[in-house]
Amino acid sequence: MKNFILILGALFSTHLLYIILLVIFSLFSKVFATEVNSHRDQIIELDKTGTHLKYFSQKQDVVLIKNLLISVQSRWEKVVQRLVERGRALDDARKRAKQFHEAWHKLMEWLEESEKSLDSDLEIANDPDKIKMQLAQHKEFQKSLGAKHSVYDTTNRTGRSLKEKTTLADDNLKLDDMLSELRDKWDTICGKSVERQNKLEEALLFSGQFTDALQALIDWLYKIEPQLAEDQPVHGDIDLVMNLIDNHKVFQKELGKRTSSVQALKRSARELIEGSRDDSSWVKVQMQELSTRWETVCALSVSKQTRLEQALRQAEEFHSVVHVLLEWLAEAEQALRFHGVLPDDEEALRTLIDQHREFMKKLEEKKAELNKATGMGEAILAICHPDSITTVKHWITIIRARFEEVLAWAKQHQQRLSGALAGLIANQELLEALLSWLQWAETTLTEKDKEVIPQEIEEVKALIAEHQTFMEEMTRKQPDVDKVTKTYKRKALEPTPVQSHIPVLDKGRAGRKRSPTPGVYPSATQAQIETKNPRVNLLVSKWQQVWLLALERRRKLNDALDRLEELREFANFDFDIWRKKYMRWMNHKKSRVMDFFRRIDKDQDGKITRQEFIDGILSSKFPTSRLEMSAVADIFDRDGDGYIDYYEFKGLYP
Repeated sequence: MKNFILILGALFSTHLLYIILLVIFSLFSKVFATEVNSHRDQIIELDKTGTHLKYFSQKQDVVLIKNLLISVQSRWEKVVQRLVERGRALDDARKRAKQFHEAWHKLMEWLEESEKSLDSDLEIANDPDKIKMQLAQHKEFQKSLGAKHSVYDTTNRTGRSLKEKTTLADDNLKLDDMLSELRDKWDTICGKSVERQNKLEEALLFSGQFTDALQALIDWLYKIEPQLAEDQPVHGDIDLVMNLIDNHKVFQKELGKRTSSVQALKRSARELIEGSRDDSSWVKVQMQELSTRWETVCALSVSKQTRLEQALRQAEEFHSVVHVLLEWLAEAEQALRFHGVLPDDEEALRTLIDQHREFMKKLEEKKAELNKATGMGEAILAICHPDSITTVKHWITIIRARFEEVLAWAKQHQQRLSGALAGLIANQELLEALLSWLQWAETTLTEKDKEVIPQEIEEVKALIAEHQTFMEEMTRKQPDVDKVTKTYKRKALEPTPVQSHIPVLDKGRAGRKRSPTPGVYPSATQAQIETKNPRVNLLVSKWQQVWLLALERRRKLNDALDRLEELREFANFDFDIWRKKYMRWMNHKKSRVMDFFRRIDKDQDGKITRQEFIDGILSSKFPTSRLEMSAVADIFDRDGDGYIDYYEFKGLYP
């Protein structure tokens, strides 16, 4: 790429090379845009695949896939946004650079042609009429030069704007060289124009046309004087004031060069007064007017120089105050918009609130600077040059709008901090309330566990209903516990499956006879929730303890109720009814009783133990209870040796 630029530099001039490089960079940007757009289908396909994959993944994987898709989509949007912004910036830079270089090239061509014309017209005629004709032609050229002055100012300002925005040292140097070349060429043309004007006036004077030379000089002074008047505005933005200073320096050079013409006229006037007494009074009056006009113009020139210096100081101060304020506002907005996640610690949060309070105080101090800057801008506008009114108003609008934006961000951040602190305090109060309730619940369950369970069914049912109310209350508090624990960052001691460690109580008596499974009761090896707040850790531990105590009490009450109901049913137990029911059940299954006995009698010794008999009947899914089976076993074990033999078992048959 570097060699390519060197080859271009050898083939083209500097200003054309700059435009060509901008066009090349624009083309590279379009190529990159095409490359980015070529990945759009991949992004869409990735999103479809991820969405499809979420339906067939576990819960923890769904969260991971969702976060990855969001991250990719966010980065893709940032790339596309920056690509669009980059393209716009390059197009804008190309247009402004093209406009500047075309204007610079045209103006330089005109200046070079004008310089050639001035250099070719060095010969001055001796005939007064021809000198007047040359002077008239030169005045037409000066009008053309004056008409080009606005083009020169615009081109100069555009070049300085490009120079301020460029980030490459080579471009900065090239633009500086181009502006210097333009300024030198302009000053050269203006100097040669003034010099030729003076020579023509002196030639007219030496040719004996004293009156014409005097009148031409007085006319020039009358034309210049209004431009130097005290009521002519010279204030404005820094670029305009610097342009006015440059123009005034050119005028001062022209004024200095006309000093020789004034001296020559004064010498000629003295000679005329000494040689002819008839015209002496008229010559004296004309010379008095010339002296008065000349002194007035010189005084106004000095006064304008002073006013321009004052305007420059005011413009520099305004420029400095505005840009310092804008830089601070940019840093403040960056800090407010990208402050990160708020801490979950009250002390750290209060520290942030104190820091934000200090920031708000500083923002109030900056408001005084804003008022100062806007006041300076309004003061400049009151005496501003017409060409600078729009620029000064623009800067005033910009700083006011930026300050309002930062103030809005600051208030929003303040509300967020206040809301976070209020939420944190509310969570702490909720945490303490939950801990207090859990302490009461643990004490109550422990005391009730020490009490003897009554032997009346209705009393046990009342206890079960009371305990069910307690469990429902605990279930209602489950969302509060989740809310408190999720507020803080959780840090597990060991990697565990993505599932809640906060137990949730179920309702009813389903599965009360089954033993608790490891998935329901957390084991000692299971990782506990670990947070930065020890009170939250205590809440989780207490909640699990109370949960286990509640389940254990429910199990005991349900077991007691089952036992009492079985005893009530066993009080009316009739072996004949049980035997007939068992025989009907066996017939329904199309099984023989003796086959059942032989299947239990694994060693084929003709007898089985009481426990084998009871377990065998219960495992066959026959609708009976262990209490009934114990009574049936007592009936079959007639000799009380703990065994039921083949002949005793045949007692099932009537």
